[in-house]
Amino acid sequence: MLNNSDTTRNYLILVLLHVALGVLIYTFGGISKFLFFGIFVYFLIWVFISGNKKDEVLIAAGYIMGYEVFSRMTGGALTYEFAKYAVILFLLIGMFFKGFNRKSGAYIFYLLCLVPGILFSAMNLDYSTNVANAVGFNLSGPVCLGISALYCYNRKMPFSRIQRIFLAVLLPIITTTTYLYLYTPDLKDVITNTESNFATSGGFGPNQVATVLGLGAFILFTRFFTVKNRIINVIDLLLIGMLGYRAIITFSRGGVFTALLCAFAFIVIYMIYTAKRNKIASFSKIGLIIGIIAVSWIASSINTQGFIDKRYSNQDAAGREEEDLSTGRLDLLNTELEAFYTNPFTGIGIGKAKEFRMERMGGKVTASHNEVSRLLSEHGIFGILALFILIIAPLVFRIRSRSNIFFYSCLIFWFLTINHSSMRIAAPAFIYGLSLINVINGKKKTPLPGK
Repeated sequence: MLNNSDTTRNYLILVLLHVALGVLIYTFGGISKFLFFGIFVYFLIWVFISGNKKDEVLIAAGYIMGYEVFSRMTGGALTYEFAKYAVILFLLIGMFFKGFNRKSGAYIFYLLCLVPGILFSAMNLDYSTNVANAVGFNLSGPVCLGISALYCYNRKMPFSRIQRIFLAVLLPIITTTTYLYLYTPDLKDVITNTESNFATSGGFGPNQVATVLGLGAFILFTRFFTVKNRIINVIDLLLIGMLGYRAIITFSRGGVFTALLCAFAFIVIYMIYTAKRNKIASFSKIGLIIGIIAVSWIASSINTQGFIDKRYSNQDAAGREEEDLSTGRLDLLNTELEAFYTNPFTGIGIGKAKEFRMERMGGKVTASHNEVSRLLSEHGIFGILALFILIIAPLVFRIRSRSNIFFYSCLIFWFLTINHSSMRIAAPAFIYGLSLINVINGKKKTPLPGK
């Protein structure tokens, strides 16, 4: 249900403020770095003043996570991995104030499983490679996930609080969307084939942009069913169309498919647990969203001159069937599995997979798109243990606590994202943690308000 701060007026002000922020940074791009640093400092001060009494660190970390891709896109990131480090810092501060659940020991063991890879990295990386940079780049995501899981594990909070966390993630994504509309208002000159398109992605990586836009659309989808306010529902419905359209025309399919599957998982659980009186109304809402998605797709098809239809039909610009549906990812997967087969116990070391691929692929520099195969290749048996924990621990938690309606959606988002975009951004790590929250309503555990 809506809390006092989530009124129609306040929500509209927040949305318009973040639209204006996108316009401001597009107009004065040089302020992006200063603005991001200011946002970080603001949240840091706010967390300490509040004492993290209502899990303010999750709101702070969620906002920074939602802002990460935009900061990279506009040159606002202080360092490339700054957002991940900021999320880790906020959650560590949260644990300083409120500790963590003693039953979350599996995630401490998960973090320990990452340590041997550092040693083997120092032993195996080429002399010309900066070990600290290689370890920091490849380990920041997994560590961020471990810290997120430690903080969130069985942390009890009302449904309204987890809604505020998702709202914090959503708002900077609205800023990102605004910037994208200004960056490429006319698509005719920038879309000439069916490949992932940097021009429609703000000049940045389409994969990462589609991922956060898909996440934003998913959050809006959940709000459409859980926020009981017609005006806010109309705003969210329009935003779903706007974010969905921009996600589609990045020509990066992973983020779009992930969002759709997350939405499907959410609506299934929602229909199971919601009160009977809400079920009939939910069908009409589903129909409205399908209509909005259809309009977004038609608009993208028209504006891309049919190239988007070919992209999702796995065809090239000439209409020929593409041989590799994975767009080269299968070759990357095979080389990382080959690395695992050569060093199944110790792995080849953190960051070494990139050098291994260069050797096997004729010097071609390619980044990993699959965190699962990277864990295996770089960490060996320790990577298998780490992956086993990440999959089994939340499922065991779910047996004891079924109060979080977002559980399956969050877990699906994490798993699908790390399989098409690795852990280049903080989103899969942070969202994984949210799956472990125990949602309560007073003294009674409930998956939905009003149940």
